[in-house]
Amino acid sequence: MHTPRALVAGAGVGGLTAAVALADRGWTVTVLERAGALEPVGAGIALAPNALRALDVVDVGDDVRALRTWSGRGGLRSPSGRWLVPTTGDRTAARFGDPLVLMTRAALVGLLRTRLPDTVTLRTGTAASLTDPGAESRPAAVTTGDGHTMEADLVVAADGIHSAARRALFPAHPGPRYAGFTTWRFLTEAPEGGVEPHETWGRGRMWGTQSLPDGRVYAYAAAALPISWSTPDGEREALRRMFADWHRPLPQLIESVSEQAVLRNDVHHMTEPLPAHHAGRTVLLGDAAHAMAPSLGQGGNQAIEDAIVLGRLADPAAPVARTLAAYTGQRLPRTAEVVRRSARAARMTTLTSAPACALRNGALAAVSRLAPALTLRALAGIADWRPPEPTTADGTRSPER
Repeated sequence: MHTPRALVAGAGVGGLTAAVALADRGWTVTVLERAGALEPVGAGIALAPNALRALDVVDVGDDVRALRTWSGRGGLRSPSGRWLVPTTGDRTAARFGDPLVLMTRAALVGLLRTRLPDTVTLRTGTAASLTDPGAESRPAAVTTGDGHTMEADLVVAADGIHSAARRALFPAHPGPRYAGFTTWRFLTEAPEGGVEPHETWGRGRMWGTQSLPDGRVYAYAAAALPISWSTPDGEREALRRMFADWHRPLPQLIESVSEQAVLRNDVHHMTEPLPAHHAGRTVLLGDAAHAMAPSLGQGGNQAIEDAIVLGRLADPAAPVARTLAAYTGQRLPRTAEVVRRSARAARMTTLTSAPACALRNGALAAVSRLAPALTLRALAGIADWRPPEPTTADGTRSPER
């Protein structure tokens, strides 16, 4: 029997999850990563219940749950420090059946890498470009930086927000557009007394502080600014100007971090969905297929979902065309909705009108007092997702293992 081969372009969270999921279904997988080493871009990642259940499929979910740090108080605050929407990690877990786990991307990549079986080859320092998306009658092909062409039954393009594979498959699509704000991220040591996980919403600005399993703090911020905005005196100084008069421990966290440790990126998202998430024998995954604003923390979570659904559908004996059509059918409507809801949440967090901000904060505080269960509705229909059962070659569902 022919053992199908898959090429995965990109060794981020989505690409590695896809490699494990496909290998578990009997595929031989080669992962091609442009970077010389697996050094994840981005400081932290929030894994919601939907991602934890997806990671259960590849036996990583419980390892992540063991790193949970948030069970006590947290929530949404105003710049003065007043709690607008207090909540607890336990309340989130009770609502969605699993906790929210904050961890570094490096730690998650490390867990996924340990799950790579012998049937997966990981090649770093290997740039790859899609040269043929493939068809029913021929394999897909990619060409590496040294001019070598590799063929496969399936190419998984997990090559990020600026995906060259997406542009090759759908050249008429406008791709990601500027979302109207820029973000900063950094890791630093926790201040004395620790921190209570929170987000703070101000006027055209937002700040988040989260505790990590290793004792450090993951901090992130956003501000409504023109695209390609720059500051002459460095990113830490920009944060100091914007947030120095906000509540503790924001000023202390800014002072504790070096300029080199602060990452900043303009946010782009794809509010116009692609016509499909595949073409020929090539499939798009994660930001390559559906880049979204980070306001619901679902970017990495949706990439993990993509990878698990692809693995569940990719029976080695099934036609690739049917597998990928089913993948688009399941993933495109869901991710388009998550992109839309993330964009709506981003508009709420970056309001610049003082009256609108006052109305927003007052409404949030009132809802928190009168109907606290409604404060978790932003993730309803998202965090309660569960992975499908695997599909067999005849298109039916096989029982959960």
